[in-house]
Amino acid sequence: MELTKEQIRAIIAKRVALELQEGDYVTLGIGLPTEVANYIPPSVHVMIQSENGLIGVGGRPEPGKVDPKITNAGGIPVTVKPGAAFFDTSMSFTIIRGGHVDATVLGALQVDQEGNIANWMIPGAFVPGMGGAMDLVVGAKKVIVAMEHMSKGGPKIVKKCTLPLTAAHEVDLIVTERCVLKVEPEGLVLQEINPMFSLEDVTSTIEADLIIPDNLVKEAI
Repeated sequence: MELTKEQIRAIIAKRVALELQEGDYVTLGIGLPTEVANYIPPSVHVMIQSENGLIGVGGRPEPGKVDPKITNAGGIPVTVKPGAAFFDTSMSFTIIRGGHVDATVLGALQVDQEGNIANWMIPGAFVPGMGGAMDLVVGAKKVIVAMEHMSKGGPKIVKKCTLPLTAAHEVDLIVTERCVLKVEPEGLVLQEINPMFSLEDVTSTIEADLIIPDNLVKEAI
């Protein structure tokens, strides 16, 4: 099934939002992960941290109500929730490195069956570095990768990462528009499939070895 970029991002962000629990402190990475903030139910009280120095990020501002001084780490305007706080970068990374973040959501270029993640080095392109990703994946209690299932027709979920690693053995959950995978000591467990896709659509586009349980869930993710 052919989905637009916007549809893919919405499917992934909505499903990741279901992983966030009442009272969680969560850091969202730049790009697709920032959209998760738009799908957290009002009844679930989650404090989202932006690594540029803000905790209490809300959803996107309404047209005409944008404050250019209030942005997430990607420079995108955001709103703030009651009780939000602003601080400098050193305090932001003290929170991250101190183990105070319950979950972090990041994009990735590759993830493998051992829970290794590569999310900063694009071959042939200049990038200044991995930013705060290394700190986030090591400091957060739970690491969720939110990414498109494939890149230019090639698998992003592989047996072994070939790009420079951001961190080793730190990923807990992978969410794509096609499926949800949990990283267990014995390997990648296929937990859910988006019913818009078949099992073959998932397994044929993943290089990693998969564990497929008998109680596999097939629901709209």
